[in-house]
Amino acid sequence: MTQIVRKPERAEPARSSLFVSGDVPRRRWLVIAVGALIGFALTVIWSAEFVDRTIGDNVVGTLLEEDAGTRISGIGAGIAFAFVSGLAGTFTACNAAAFGALAPLVGRRGAAGGPVGAAGRVRAMLRPLAWLAAGMLAVSATYGVVVALVGTSMPQFQTSGPGTWSPRLVQAMIVYGIIGALMLWQGLAALNLAPDPLARLAARHPNAPMLLMGAVIGAFLIGRPFALFRQMFRDAAESGNVLYGAAAFSLQSLGNIAVMTLLFLAVALLGGRRLQGWLAARPSRATAIVAGAFLIAGVFLIMYWDVRILARRDVIWYPMAPWA
Repeated sequence: MTQIVRKPERAEPARSSLFVSGDVPRRRWLVIAVGALIGFALTVIWSAEFVDRTIGDNVVGTLLEEDAGTRISGIGAGIAFAFVSGLAGTFTACNAAAFGALAPLVGRRGAAGGPVGAAGRVRAMLRPLAWLAAGMLAVSATYGVVVALVGTSMPQFQTSGPGTWSPRLVQAMIVYGIIGALMLWQGLAALNLAPDPLARLAARHPNAPMLLMGAVIGAFLIGRPFALFRQMFRDAAESGNVLYGAAAFSLQSLGNIAVMTLLFLAVALLGGRRLQGWLAARPSRATAIVAGAFLIAGVFLIMYWDVRILARRDVIWYPMAPWA
């Protein structure tokens, strides 16, 4: 009698959180190399002046129909300025982190593993987006209250001459250096090259990763030297109004991710079924996208704010494009 030997069933990938699915690309070192190269290339060609002046000032001037450099007059104008300047900040390279947070949501499949309709795809994105916004608003609103209470004694007002180390610059280096390290860790965790920092928390609270990622995006305001943000920052600090500070900083953060959120919802609505099929054919593709986005953001933040700044102060040499 012939004995039938069954092959052991293939174990399902170990998903530990939203950002760590367990589907590891075969060429994960290629993902690391490409992500690091893109992040580094951005630091070489990135021009803060172009983003602040050409893009930021033009966006604010077009939407508010006034010069971005004029003084904010009144709370109503400040609220409008906060949201519009946040929209202008959409185009900063730091938003690669927001892309990494939203990328896993686009290709999500139904509870049974099959594709879902357009309305279902949008609904599947809205709940995690709500958690992302909650974490972001908690940090940005709290920081707005602190700014209104402490006022102009904050480090952002303590400037110094060209080539020196102002408290504002040191604060930006520390904040973005920490955020960059967190991004790198999460990117490596997605590729199973580092322990998932959110695994235990996600096991009890599945929405915790989006909440914490929102808090990280909200923390961008703590270090942000974006010229338009400093203008809003000064107005909130001089007002001493905690409600205004909380509202303005919250709207700045919401404006910062508004365009990218609409873009992701449009992709989920219009091209989600095709994207779901492409990701389902090889689930490791989603991992590569998520890990790549986090690695790009992490490398950029550390190299731009903690290494290129040293070159700006003639401490080391760093390659920079002529326009940067």
